[in-house]
Amino acid sequence: MARRRRAEKRVRPVDPKYNSELVSRVIRALMKSGKKTVAERIVYGALEEIEKKSGQDPIEVLDQAISNMKPKVEVKSRRVGGTTYPVPVEIRSTRQLSLALRWMTASASGRRGVQMPKAVAAELLDAYNQQGNVIKKRDDTHRMAQANKAFAHYAW
Repeated sequence: MARRRRAEKRVRPVDPKYNSELVSRVIRALMKSGKKTVAERIVYGALEEIEKKSGQDPIEVLDQAISNMKPKVEVKSRRVGGTTYPVPVEIRSTRQLSLALRWMTASASGRRGVQMPKAVAAELLDAYNQQGNVIKKRDDTHRMAQANKAFAHYAW
């Protein structure tokens, strides 16, 4: 951990097609082995698929789906007096987005027999409708934090 100063936040470039920082974050989350053009093709194909299936603005659907995916609390392990307790902790907004994108990428790539743009579109539409694997994962995380609420006083 740096002791001198905080790391500066870099200005992230927006994507050229939709002029959205969120779309560029999704592209970077899907990117593997530095293949950004492949990731762009997947995300743009997924957004076109969303527009075709739902008939709504794909950016609004993406924004709502990702906000539905974001977890509010998570459980972290704290060691107190030789015992490890699962302690519920609120999550910063940057980590919420990172977790949501990580879960979405894992769920989309876990759909076998479906092309990646269609899998991403299906995951986003499921999250938009409050269902699917990512929403289940978020609910499990929230349920775990709720179950361990008794240890909340160990959070510091």
